[in-house]
Amino acid sequence: MPHFTIEYSANLESRLDIGQVVEVVRRAAVETGIFPLGGIRVRAIRCEHHAIADGRPHFGFLDMVLRLGEGRDLATRKNAGEHIFRALSDHLDPVFAQSQFALSFDMQINDKETSWKRNNIHEVLKAEAAHG
Repeated sequence: MPHFTIEYSANLESRLDIGQVVEVVRRAAVETGIFPLGGIRVRAIRCEHHAIADGRPHFGFLDMVLRLGEGRDLATRKNAGEHIFRALSDHLDPVFAQSQFALSFDMQINDKETSWKRNNIHEVLKAEAAHG
């Protein structure tokens, strides 16, 4: 972990490049220095059907949830979250300037007793780092 899931209103696709959004989040997560590189996942899910506020069709949203494992204190999580949110928010400034838009980001801690994982990406990254 960390795993980022981004849900966004379909009407945003004409206003921004979702691939760039995913990369902004991935890069910001790496920059925090607190996440294992091989565990970072960022995915985006287009919400074709959505209703926002009073139902105006041009209102847009992007909601991001970060799931991460236990072991980081609140100050560390808060600093990382603020860094990631700032990077994402700055990237989305043009969307805010051009339209009505809601951005949210929540962090959730997975209980290690009820979270199962299998990942061989870590070994590849370690081997590559060791051999330059």
